[in-house]
Amino acid sequence: MSENKISENHNKPNNSIIDNHSKIDAIKQLIFGENIKEYNSEFEAIKADILKKKKELESVIVEVRSELLESIDNLSTDVNIRITDLEDNLNHKVETLQDQKLDRNMLSELLINLGEKIKK
Repeated sequence: MSENKISENHNKPNNSIIDNHSKIDAIKQLIFGENIKEYNSEFEAIKADILKKKKELESVIVEVRSELLESIDNLSTDVNIRITDLEDNLNHKVETLQDQKLDRNMLSELLINLGEKIKK
């Protein structure tokens, strides 16, 4: 007898869960009626559209990221080339100054110009 009571008590929670689900389904049917299938299909279409847009945005993000990295790399290369050109130009001017009389005013102007170019 005690085993029957245990098995009956054990089955009651499962039955009450099933009853609750059927009650919820009945309430849904009363509220939404025949349109529930239409609402569900619209929600699924919206979900699919959101997922599609998410994938498109992720693709755009990846593309923009690669373009930015490429632009940064190109800019870095350009800056390095310009700095090298400035160094070569300064070395050439220094050699010219060494060949001629050392003009401190000209040297100071060259250094100021170099500093301004590097600053830009």
